[in-house]
Amino acid sequence: MREKLLISTGGGDAPGLNAVIFAVVNSATRKGWEVYGSRAGYGGLLDRDDLIRLTPEDVEGILSQGGTILGSTNKGNPFAKPVENLAGEIQIVDISDKILASFNRMGFFCHIAVGGDGSLEIAHRFAQKGMPVIGVPKTIDNDLEATDRTFGFDTAVSTATDAIDKLHSTAKSHDRVMVVEVMGRDSGWIALYSGISGGADVILIPEIPFKLDSVCEKISDNELHNKHYSIVVVAEGARAEDGEVISKGQGEMGRSEVVLGGIGEWVANQIRQRLGKDTRSLVLGHLQRGGSPTTFDRLLALRFGTAAVRLAEAGIFDHMVAWVPPNMTSVPIADAIRRRKKVDLESDKVQTARDIGICLGD
Repeated sequence: MREKLLISTGGGDAPGLNAVIFAVVNSATRKGWEVYGSRAGYGGLLDRDDLIRLTPEDVEGILSQGGTILGSTNKGNPFAKPVENLAGEIQIVDISDKILASFNRMGFFCHIAVGGDGSLEIAHRFAQKGMPVIGVPKTIDNDLEATDRTFGFDTAVSTATDAIDKLHSTAKSHDRVMVVEVMGRDSGWIALYSGISGGADVILIPEIPFKLDSVCEKISDNELHNKHYSIVVVAEGARAEDGEVISKGQGEMGRSEVVLGGIGEWVANQIRQRLGKDTRSLVLGHLQRGGSPTTFDRLLALRFGTAAVRLAEAGIFDHMVAWVPPNMTSVPIADAIRRRKKVDLESDKVQTARDIGICLGD
């Protein structure tokens, strides 16, 4: 019998997911293995209609496409799945044993789980139950500490930077302050990279609780130097020094984290009230997740996918593929998800922002 390998994509989508699938399918097929894809995370292990055979012909042409041909979900935790009972009530049930039994019954020897820290935590729990799992790190937030980069981040930064570039002309035309809210959860990587590259005047990140006085002082200083507009980039998880992170609540049933958002509009309102400046806010939101992956993200995703297949061949399970330049390596999933990677405030990137006059709110 030919070895059978399963791949799934979980959590929020990111540019480069299809490139990982492309790499896994082509690499594994060349080893004589069969590859199957599970739709919507673990859906294929619950419903055979959501399990699809993948051949090189099936993935031809997907390398440059955004999204994932397998679909994804960020509210499908098998260890805590919301299920409606006969009385119409929602109950949280653990269906992990059912999924593991299905995995074993179908004869898979390995599961390549592509996802962020939430999806990888689920994969690790399955590994503890006996499922041979290999993780591939995926998040536009770039907040997994064990790997230097995660695919999707470079594309998200490019999208955000392009948006900031475009805002300069309209902000200048109307003497406005434009506040741009970007993703990143409680890490400021997207805001920092895009803000510096896009020539922002102010960058607010979760790692530095900001002072509104400092923000307004920078905007007023622009006015004194005959620059009557400003660009403020705010990470969705940023907060004022004396405030809390702003969120939209828990979101849909089954989500493990709150839905962040609203800090951009709040900052815009504060600037408008304090300075009387014409101020607008823009939330880039899921625009950062979409579109074709950059060359960097495509290559990184391909390297992750082929490295995962090599780990499978070596029988190294409950590990995550990691990029530690210049090489691909692996780390235990438990170590990879232990904590989120934060912006190092002593790094040259932060110093670069300060040296060119960007206000970081402190």
